[in-house]
Amino acid sequence: MSSLLRVEHLTKVYSNGFVANKDINFAVEPSEIHALVGENGAGKTTLMRILFGMEDFQGGSIYIQEKPIVPKSPLDAIGHGIGMIHQHFMLVPSLSVAENIVLGMEPVKGGFFDYEEAVRATEETAKKYRFDDLNVRSKVADISVGSMQKVEILKALFRGAKVLIMDEPTAVLTPQETRELFEQLRRLKEQGHSIIFISHKLEEIMELCDRVTILRKGECLGTYDIQDMTQESISRLMIGRDVELKFARETHDTGNDVLKVQNLIVVGDDGKRKVDNVSFHVQRGEVVGIAGVEGSGQSQLASAIAGSGEYHYGSVVLNDLEVSGQSVRSMREKGMAYIPEDRMKDGATVNQSVRDNIIADRYYDPKFRKGIFLNRKAIDEFVNRCIKDFEIACDDADQPVRMLSGGNIQKVVVAREFTSGCNFILAEQPTRGIDVGTTEMIRRRIISMSHENQVGTLLISADLNELLEVSDRILVMYKGKITASFRNMEEVNEEILGEYMLGVKKMSEEEMEGQA
Repeated sequence: MSSLLRVEHLTKVYSNGFVANKDINFAVEPSEIHALVGENGAGKTTLMRILFGMEDFQGGSIYIQEKPIVPKSPLDAIGHGIGMIHQHFMLVPSLSVAENIVLGMEPVKGGFFDYEEAVRATEETAKKYRFDDLNVRSKVADISVGSMQKVEILKALFRGAKVLIMDEPTAVLTPQETRELFEQLRRLKEQGHSIIFISHKLEEIMELCDRVTILRKGECLGTYDIQDMTQESISRLMIGRDVELKFARETHDTGNDVLKVQNLIVVGDDGKRKVDNVSFHVQRGEVVGIAGVEGSGQSQLASAIAGSGEYHYGSVVLNDLEVSGQSVRSMREKGMAYIPEDRMKDGATVNQSVRDNIIADRYYDPKFRKGIFLNRKAIDEFVNRCIKDFEIACDDADQPVRMLSGGNIQKVVVAREFTSGCNFILAEQPTRGIDVGTTEMIRRRIISMSHENQVGTLLISADLNELLEVSDRILVMYKGKITASFRNMEEVNEEILGEYMLGVKKMSEEEMEGQA
């Protein structure tokens, strides 16, 4: 059988000499769901960007149905039948589903946009691919995250894509939405489409995919039938060692509250409450997890606690300090460490060096100064120790952070925050888009810091497995409110959490008080 998509001896070298892809051989068969896995920095993203016309390449060949192609742009790639569904949706919230689907290919009647024809064409495509539950007249801003995922897929199919590249497609989905997505992908496979499935969730790869190609340090280690692999064998090939993401639960002491949130209300620009009368506490020595579908108020809650966003009623108290109006420095000195959701925008200064990013919050510390000057020797010793302890893959401490992979940028952020001497950690999506090795390291450190060093942690994560493995208590947010609380992790699973996240179930105040 001839391949639908084939890559031969593909090589990508950046202008600074970095080899992102080296002699890659990779093929996707018709009607196949093909996993692509590797550590952060292994070359997955570069390879997919090349296939989608977003990057050039220096050597090798790409074939679609045995015809050589050189995608020059995303539009060119789509013309060859290659579509890409990005991890962060590329939709216009203020437009309807139909308007998003036809964007750039708008039907015209009498010189004006023909909305009814856009609706008709979208409904026809949705029916063809059995996306029947989509209301194509709804504004994208008003539909669920799972429905947004469907719109992205339908947009690519509407443009004639035969190969769909999906980058971390389940990162923000509930278990119920993930299960529905997998059913849709299997139907697309039956209709002759092929999917390249990029994910760090190995259990999903084992469940969904037919074959897996493993990249490591820019090179292809081979393609394997899923039935011949295990999660352990895949992770061992990816990172060169065994990885353990299940942690034994041990009894441990907790102390006084480090964080108290009382009757917190945050109002959005649209006048609606994004955080609606939320109250909870975090004690020293415990990890409190927060679950919720994207847009349930977690981001606004994190901003209010971190001091980067205002709140309109209630209080946030960190170690007896009301955070409203406080400077970042004063909150750090009071014990807060913060891993923000967007490491590129808020977590790191990407044009600065690894050294500058790690030392950014403590350049004024007397142990890093000699009078009015910085103590370069002390700084270098500390930064080099962080690079070693947190396994940051970089040329040296002078390398700009923007030259690192996403996982290594996250390690820089984590190294700075976890060595700050904090007694409270606000960790917002700390392992999103991170490989299994780095995920294991971050989770272990959160647990050890909380349980051994009596640090209180608020963990906001879309990864329900992460919440269940790391948290001592889990709160669920739905439409800005806390609707459930779980203390016994043995009595809750991803399916149960998903029901509360989707609003199917809600605890009474008495039930939640019993779990506080």
